[in-house]
Amino acid sequence: MQTALSIALDALAYGMALFIICIGLSLTMGLMRLVNLAHGAFAMIGGYIASYAARDLGLGYAVGIVLAVAGTILIAIPLERLLFRRIYDRSELSQVLMTIGITFCVIGITNYFFGPTLKTIPLPAELAQPVDLGFRSIAGHRLFVIASGLVVAGGLWFLIERTGFGINLRAAVENAPMARALGVRTEWIYAASFALAIGLAAFGGAVGAEFLPIEPYYALRYMVTFLVVVSVGGAGSIPGALAACILLGAIDVTARYLVPDFGNFFFYLAVILIVCLFPRGLLGRAQ
Repeated sequence: MQTALSIALDALAYGMALFIICIGLSLTMGLMRLVNLAHGAFAMIGGYIASYAARDLGLGYAVGIVLAVAGTILIAIPLERLLFRRIYDRSELSQVLMTIGITFCVIGITNYFFGPTLKTIPLPAELAQPVDLGFRSIAGHRLFVIASGLVVAGGLWFLIERTGFGINLRAAVENAPMARALGVRTEWIYAASFALAIGLAAFGGAVGAEFLPIEPYYALRYMVTFLVVVSVGGAGSIPGALAACILLGAIDVTARYLVPDFGNFFFYLAVILIVCLFPRGLLGRAQ
């Protein structure tokens, strides 16, 4: 029983780290209809900024995360205006080709300036020390990741489903000319949505570095994982992405505990079965 609870807690922490990173990609694919394969590159940029600020500049973990989110958004804004805005209405192939090109550019620049080594983000004492839960001790950082994932899920659901911004975003996606005729500033809506998705990617890259280590090929190494999570959960569905991350996290962590020699076999087997049973994902939005 104790082993099962330990696996469940580790799976929940890992799943929440995946969720924070992937939910931005789910929103851009499901709501904005943008296949952004550079999403992992922005998560990597956030991780590098957080590492540099917290480790090299000694500014602390919290400041490093804030700078990671703000810095990544500042980098993404001109890219959105100059590049991404040109492909919102293009075919999926055009979006894939451009965003994967951006990914390789980011990898090359990162390798040049920071080298091929792993980057760590020092944790404050409050998050590094273990917390006794009775049946086991767990690092405070993992509890922080779980809490962050729940806050992100609740905040995003409220923003998309219960605010004027969410209504305008859905209107802009369904019929942009009509939305503009009704006074909706669609360009601003797209830019704000893109910035939100990138900010979440950067936040996830920073807080999830303990689970998905930051290194120059991060964007390529985890690209398939991020796409798989979105596919399983259903693009554009916040509850679906959360359910997918927790389910796949549980399968992956359990397999690594019990049958480590099989690697990711059970993870991708579960993905195949889920996609066959739920072609639009667990809770995907109808297009």
